[in-house]
Amino acid sequence: MVSPRRRGRPPAAETTAEATRGRIVAAAVELFAEKGFHGTGVAEIGDRAGVQRGALYYHIGSKEELLWQILRDYIHLMLTDAQRIARGTDDPISKLRKLIHSHVGLIIEHRREVAIQLRDVTALTGDRGEELQEMRDGVQECWQRVIDAGHAMGVLRMNDHVVTNSVLGMLNMVTFWYRPHGGHSPSEIADILASTVLDGIVTTTTKG
Repeated sequence: MVSPRRRGRPPAAETTAEATRGRIVAAAVELFAEKGFHGTGVAEIGDRAGVQRGALYYHIGSKEELLWQILRDYIHLMLTDAQRIARGTDDPISKLRKLIHSHVGLIIEHRREVAIQLRDVTALTGDRGEELQEMRDGVQECWQRVIDAGHAMGVLRMNDHVVTNSVLGMLNMVTFWYRPHGGHSPSEIADILASTVLDGIVTTTTKG
């Protein structure tokens, strides 16, 4: 008679495999952030994760697959939260503040992944590269939808995509200068940047 599988806990082999993949991904994030995707060898990732090369390929397939997983997971978080905010019932200005806080918070929390994206995203090829670009476009579309709504309501002076691209570019650069003990919390940084952005595009009547 075969004993039924115990509920609530995965088999030991499955748990071990998941833990190994987690170590590999963490090692890859560290190395890609430090040395770049092209400057990092597969053997280095295995050494840092404590995994032999044969087992490494079994768990992740290739170095590009690792890059894809790292960037996909990060952008998915960004996209999911941007969609949640854009679909909410707040007014456009409140939504913009929330988008800025969300973006800054996630960028600071995942600043190594952001640095990898800004430097090495072009290393992804084929369908992976296209799918990641679609996700990034989805984030921008959420922002543009909110800005378009604010412009249509007369509370924002402009809705040109140049503004959207510039704001996102400015926020993404936070990853390069943020320091955990730099004097401002992520929320305080988001407040400063939100005020800077909104002061430039909110209509005079709305400010008054």
